[in-house]
Amino acid sequence: MKILVTGNLPEDITDRIRADYATRIHDLDRPMGRDALLSAVPEVDGLLCMITDRIDAELLDRAPRLKIVANFGVGYNNIDVAAATRHGVMVTNTPGVLTDSTADLAMALLLAVGRRIVESDRHTREGRFQFWAPFHFLGHEVSGTTLGIAGMGRIGQAVARRAKGFGMRVIYHNRNRLPADQEGRLEAHYVEWPALLAESDYLSLHVPLTDETRHLIGPAELAAMKPSAFLINTARGPVVDEAALVDALRSGRIAGAGLDVYENEPELTPGLTDLDNVVLLPHVGSATVATRRRMAAMAVDNLLAGLDGREPPNWVNANDMKARPASGQNT
Repeated sequence: MKILVTGNLPEDITDRIRADYATRIHDLDRPMGRDALLSAVPEVDGLLCMITDRIDAELLDRAPRLKIVANFGVGYNNIDVAAATRHGVMVTNTPGVLTDSTADLAMALLLAVGRRIVESDRHTREGRFQFWAPFHFLGHEVSGTTLGIAGMGRIGQAVARRAKGFGMRVIYHNRNRLPADQEGRLEAHYVEWPALLAESDYLSLHVPLTDETRHLIGPAELAAMKPSAFLINTARGPVVDEAALVDALRSGRIAGAGLDVYENEPELTPGLTDLDNVVLLPHVGSATVATRRRMAAMAVDNLLAGLDGREPPNWVNANDMKARPASGQNT
């Protein structure tokens, strides 16, 4: 059987695949590219893909041998899971392992934008730091403020635990409210969506990208936030209407934003890079050595299990696949 890995992963981890399978690895630190991917999949039995790869009906139609798509990432909005199910293809992801690194980054963005860290660093590097002044580069408090969390899954809860260390009041909104004992341990208070927008000094987004969450934050939501509030997004870019955010930041409707993800990644909405009240990162939420290695190992575990006829540990379309027999195309 043949395997395609579309990202440059550590050799000691991919050696586990090479030991038993004919393996092609895209060994450049950039996306493989759509045309190259479509050309490669017809003879592939297993695909370990990156979140930059679009796995849709067009690709699946070209991959009659494909048995499993192992996504290198917890989010899998890059994969048409319904189409994969129809084709009899398992889809897996890498949940859990990136929780702490992403939560750390959310707090880093919160601190950076609130205390104007990047702006101050640039000012100093450019040689413009000539004197100390009592009202120079004033930022905003973090300790004692209210952190609003939209989406209280693993990462949202990890951010809540970190916020406790800063003495922040934590409020959250989630599709399903947490059990009372869990709320107690997190010292987090459930509020309805309008209250989350109105009360948050920092609003951190931790929802998956779905039809319901696309443009979850738009003009109306930004208008409902405090003028002194900051928006933090380490989830998925299209959760935020980026053009509306640029308008809100430019007009002072909100105080600032910290972004690790973008609506049309890697392209940025015009005007975003001109603003001093936004911190922009290149999608590095899980980018620590330990986390990316764990993600790679988990993706390989999923891939090998599926190819060996075992149930993958992180099979996202398991219920659909078990309820619906494979079409017979991909066997």
